[in-house]
Amino acid sequence: MKRIENPPNPYLSAHREWLEPPPAVALEVYQDDSRNILSHNDSPDIPFRWSVNPYRGCQHACAYCYARPTHEYLGFGAGTDFDTRLTVKPDAAALLARAFSRKTWQRESVAFGGVTDCYQPLEAVWRVTRACLEVCRDFANPLAIVTKSYLVVRDIDLLTQISRRASASVHISIPFADAALARQIEPHAPSPQRRFEALRLLRQAGVDASVFVAPIIPGLNDRDIPAILEQAAECGANGASYVALRLPGSTQPVFLERLRRELPLQAARIEKRIRDIRGGRLDDARFGCRMTGTGPYWDAIRQLFDSTARRLGLDDDSLARRCAEHAQATPGSDCGSHTQETSAASRAGPPAPAGAAREPAAAARRSAATGQLELF
Repeated sequence: MKRIENPPNPYLSAHREWLEPPPAVALEVYQDDSRNILSHNDSPDIPFRWSVNPYRGCQHACAYCYARPTHEYLGFGAGTDFDTRLTVKPDAAALLARAFSRKTWQRESVAFGGVTDCYQPLEAVWRVTRACLEVCRDFANPLAIVTKSYLVVRDIDLLTQISRRASASVHISIPFADAALARQIEPHAPSPQRRFEALRLLRQAGVDASVFVAPIIPGLNDRDIPAILEQAAECGANGASYVALRLPGSTQPVFLERLRRELPLQAARIEKRIRDIRGGRLDDARFGCRMTGTGPYWDAIRQLFDSTARRLGLDDDSLARRCAEHAQATPGSDCGSHTQETSAASRAGPPAPAGAAREPAAAARRSAATGQLELF
């Protein structure tokens, strides 16, 4: 039985500790009455401008998820609250159609799943992502999807139609080759084999689909890179990419606690390797640095990925490579050094709206006034 466990929320004035064992977690779903659905991204190291996120929080419960701090904006916690207290945007498709109908819309590609997985189990019931894909088809608007879920194969019919009218690409996130290890770190996500099967079915249907080895956790799953890419190539993947582990804000205690509980003999070594690629820290939030790493160990990871991808004929359109190029092109951007402390609160974003701690669902509605959480 899993019990409630959340790190302190930096946006709340009080943190309460349980005097006895916390109660068991239970799934709670709140309706998010957003007035806009398209989120504009101006981060220089993200390769898209627009995204749609039908859900907040994610049932996959991946310990490393960089989106965990966004749940704190709503007055929720970044731990089990992120995994079980979810918000859904039932009007997402209508809002997307309204946005696409504007004369100013230029039919730019829209990314699905940039914050939380748009095909998490909740989608099987609410079907919000599918409704949004229908809008993309009707408006011939290109899209890209990042997901861990096998559920994406349900929408192969729409993806093939969008591919013919515009373009559609799916990036299947597979950071582990070993199912047992994956279960320890991302306990409610589909097994790696199910994800490879989804990749194979997408490619057989003619949908552009690639493998996304993300995140690479130094000392833990970097050794899986050859096996993942080999299986992806066998499934017909037409690309491969990767990014380094990111641990912003409250993601750090959630990840480290899970690591120490599930892999106690390896935890210290893995933490050291993470610090090795981050200049001694666990995270580097600076643009051009947050998606990649530095140092000899990261160089070895990059060379392993690149050489394996070339051998297998997978085009390396790596986000990590683009981030590294950005870092080199940005004056003063040195990912191997740190000149000032960046607090968890400043990395995580704006404070939660007033009353969020007392009324989570209402807070979700109020914070949704601008449409989406900030992509960070």
